[in-house]
Amino acid sequence: MRMWVSGYRSYELGVFKDNDPKIQVIQYALRTFFVEQIDLGLEWIITGGQLGIEQWAIQVAQELKADYPDLKIAMILPFADFGGNWQPAKQAVLAQLKTQVDFFGTVSNQKYQNPSQLQQYQDFLLGHTDQAALVYDAEFEGKAQYDYQKILAYQAKHPYPLQLLDMDNLQEAALDLQEQRENNLD
Repeated sequence: MRMWVSGYRSYELGVFKDNDPKIQVIQYALRTFFVEQIDLGLEWIITGGQLGIEQWAIQVAQELKADYPDLKIAMILPFADFGGNWQPAKQAVLAQLKTQVDFFGTVSNQKYQNPSQLQQYQDFLLGHTDQAALVYDAEFEGKAQYDYQKILAYQAKHPYPLQLLDMDNLQEAALDLQEQRENNLD
């Protein structure tokens, strides 16, 4: 089973530092979700390199490989110079993540030219995955709304499961994580 994973950008969640506690909650939610999916046959986590959910998903999947060595990770970017206009520290994180995945590629070998490259990227991922998971809540729109809308349109013509991790799921993950930490203090 190949799963496309995407969601909010870090800035859409108000995350601007690597030590923001929200990251721990999101990674906990992703870890729990991925383990459930691995038990159901998940083999590949396929994502992009966007700041936020996509990069955190790669980090979580890398950690899970210790217990699930058959899990594979692919980072597929929409175009050749993706992230080239980011701050140097963020470019360095992207470059490091590229070296940690099992497969890296770009849909277009050209630099960014126009929005059609992003649509080609979505089409490619839909055609090369079996399902999708978005950390996204329709009540709190962000750039992931474009993936969400594209997936819904695709579902109208194809069987393609979509799992949403919404704000309620993240709140539940925060409570679970807090409870775990409190139990470890006892």
